[in-house]
Amino acid sequence: MSIEDSPKPIRLSILGMSCAGCVSVVEAALANVDGVISVAVNFADHSADIQGHADPVLLIQVVREAGYEAAQMDELEDPADQEERELIRYHMLMKKAGVAGLFGAFLMAGEHLDWFPEIGSLSGLWFWPEMALLTLAILAYSGWHFYSGAIKSLTLGQANMDTLIAIGTGSAWLYSCVVIDFYATLPSLAKHAYFEAAVVILAFINLGTGLETMARGKTSGAIRKLIGLQPRTARVIRNGEELDVPIESVGLGETLRVRPGEKIAVDGVLLEGHSTLDESMLTGEPIPVEKVVGSEVAAGTMNRTGSFLFKATRIGRDTALAQIILSVRQAQGSKPEIARLADKISGVFVPAVLALSTLTFLIWFTWGPDPSLGYAFVTSMTVLVIACPCALGLATPISVMVAVGRSAQSGILIRNGQALQTAGRLSCVILDKTGTITEGKPAVSSVKAIGHFSEELVLQYAASLESGSEHPLAASVLSAAENKQIKLQKVSQFEAIAGRGVLAIVDNKAIAFGNKSLMEAKAISLTRYEKQIDNLSATGQTPMLLAVDNKIAGIIAVTDPIKKDSAAAIQRLKNQGLRIIMVTGDNPITAQAIALQAGITEVKAQVLPQDKAALVKLLQQQGEKVGMVGDGINDAPALACADVGFAIGSGTDIAIESADVVIMQGSLSKVPEAIELSKATVANIKQNLVGAFFYNTMSLPIAAGVLYPLFGILLNPMIAGAAMAMSSLTVVMNANRLRWVKLDIEQ
Repeated sequence: MSIEDSPKPIRLSILGMSCAGCVSVVEAALANVDGVISVAVNFADHSADIQGHADPVLLIQVVREAGYEAAQMDELEDPADQEERELIRYHMLMKKAGVAGLFGAFLMAGEHLDWFPEIGSLSGLWFWPEMALLTLAILAYSGWHFYSGAIKSLTLGQANMDTLIAIGTGSAWLYSCVVIDFYATLPSLAKHAYFEAAVVILAFINLGTGLETMARGKTSGAIRKLIGLQPRTARVIRNGEELDVPIESVGLGETLRVRPGEKIAVDGVLLEGHSTLDESMLTGEPIPVEKVVGSEVAAGTMNRTGSFLFKATRIGRDTALAQIILSVRQAQGSKPEIARLADKISGVFVPAVLALSTLTFLIWFTWGPDPSLGYAFVTSMTVLVIACPCALGLATPISVMVAVGRSAQSGILIRNGQALQTAGRLSCVILDKTGTITEGKPAVSSVKAIGHFSEELVLQYAASLESGSEHPLAASVLSAAENKQIKLQKVSQFEAIAGRGVLAIVDNKAIAFGNKSLMEAKAISLTRYEKQIDNLSATGQTPMLLAVDNKIAGIIAVTDPIKKDSAAAIQRLKNQGLRIIMVTGDNPITAQAIALQAGITEVKAQVLPQDKAALVKLLQQQGEKVGMVGDGINDAPALACADVGFAIGSGTDIAIESADVVIMQGSLSKVPEAIELSKATVANIKQNLVGAFFYNTMSLPIAAGVLYPLFGILLNPMIAGAAMAMSSLTVVMNANRLRWVKLDIEQ
């Protein structure tokens, strides 16, 4: 598939969604557009992520035809614009709540303090029709968004929260008008107007939605903070002149200058200068990182001290920061298993409530006490108002949004919602050795000279030979020689022997440098050194032997040390009840030595990349939920097969397609933190769902009047409106607790 043919992501901002039923309507409308491959609508942040080849203009038109407003968003949209829209919406809702609330309070005070004339009296003949018109005006101002949404939904054969509110408040106004017009013919107990109920219900619902909007805005603050990290301008050097230009005009390969205290505009490689950078936005670690010529720098990081020049290597949407933002948004919009259940229930909930409200009306009208019409109306209206499934629709996405944003700020990039749910259910974690448990950067740990040779000469000979080698351990020997400022000698007749070592002539001497196998092939005696070699191997070091003119001259030991926090992280994983297995392509002796240092008892050595994937599948067949932690390159098959793949990244290498979770810092300690966050998130979602289900299942029978025959209790529609609004706010507030969950405590 060419780049032109590959699916393109389109992100829309959706206005007017008020419940999970709206999500189903929007998703269905978008999914039916030609060229759309997948749709994910997020009720928590009112957005839709579409993959495919569809025209954005057509997508927006379809959303509008479904009864909602839509606009295309950019991945790096200015956070101030989004905040401004949220603030405008909040103020609008609070004004509508205030107007309805004040008028409702006036009506209730007048009723209780006998300010108003009785309906049907001479003075009431002009007063109450005027109240009806005033109430209608208030309903139009404070509730028009509900009524217009309900009308559009009904024309499409759909029902949502707007439908419930419109029917509930509209029927209250109509019933009150009937009471005014037919006062003389109604039973005495039915002669009550419900104008105050209609407007107070709208006041509470607008208030709850407004507070929910503000709380929801804080929830997506992680995205806004990430976007806000990118500066608006960059200082580029063009034709020898330094210019401040918008970052959109920075091109690949351009040279940029960064001064102390400035943010890096795009990703690049340092060309000149020296500095320390605050990379906490990428890694979650506050310790500044030293940068020298050749070091990579990432957009959004902060320059602390020196001034330097760097070359732009990734710009726009290709930068690490842009990829992080995109991944976080995709994860926040993705739906774990537990969310799909809530979506299915919410999809049928509104029609079921309408049916229950109708049934409630019929039962009370047929078998209720006098005035049966009044009781039937009040109970059916209360059912409509209290049943709005807002809390149910928010329960999962709001928790996922908070958790994904929280993890991104800690240097843990969760790439899909399902991984967030599954990580807490893992029973076994497979750890790659090199680069995961260990630093992945072998270093010379000791140099032992034998006979009349000095350590410097042994290192000089070895480094001179390795200067022409591409073996991974060669860099460690050359680095050790460079640190000691040892000058390399001229090498001739160089020969590399695969899997064994290298041969050459240095200073007219035949030099061999490699493993035991090379020495044995050259018939060089190792009898006196076997014990030393075995001792080095047993401690996780790799011994390399240097022979000069067919006699052992020295032993250089190279080790890949374990990361300083690996042992503690592995202990935390054990404390979480997880089975830990280390896999490596290294030899069994070295593997066991590293495992001993890390506190691991189960080891699989000399394992090829494809064998790692086979091990994952075998464990899964045995009933294990398997997490795989690797470097995301040679471990890609296993990462893809695992229930949750954790890729240990470098901070900028985040686009690892095979992994579900990317640890940007490269620290193993983030894995137990991610698992702890998963457990906390799933628990939070369950709390939200149980609360929402409990609220709806318990409140509906009470609203329908089941307590009336025993206790004479009926739920007031105004109280129902307040309870419905507060239930949504409670869900949002509970989800926000994830922002402060402690993940780095020793278990």
